[in-house]
Amino acid sequence: QAQLAESGGGSAQAGGSLSLSCVASGLAFGNNVMGWFRQAPGLEREFVAAIRWNDGNTNYADSVKGRFTISGDNGKKTIYLQMSNLTPEDTGIYYCAAHVRDTIVTIDELLLPQTYDYWGQGTQVTVSS
Repeated sequence: QAQLAESGGGSAQAGGSLSLSCVASGLAFGNNVMGWFRQAPGLEREFVAAIRWNDGNTNYADSVKGRFTISGDNGKKTIYLQMSNLTPEDTGIYYCAAHVRDTIVTIDELLLPQTYDYWGQGTQVTVSS
């Protein structure tokens, strides 16, 4: 019954901006963690950013620090990814993910796809030079 739905993907030029959103249904937030991953053709899925609902703490991959911002709205059960100063290396399918088990998630574990229990279908982001 739990579902995640991403939206906001599209095309942008290098230096431009895009905003993604992910609406969660059938999930209780509490101390849960939600995040964004991306996967480029021929490459492994990589961590982008995560947010912890309990205290709002955020974590970012080094490659996006200073350019991307993750935020959440508990009332709307939605997380956002605001992306600016885009580069072609940001191209890929962006996935929303949710960790819903009541377990401790370490900083290292935030980076691992297996930490997350639910995934959206992904939204394509294409950045041209």
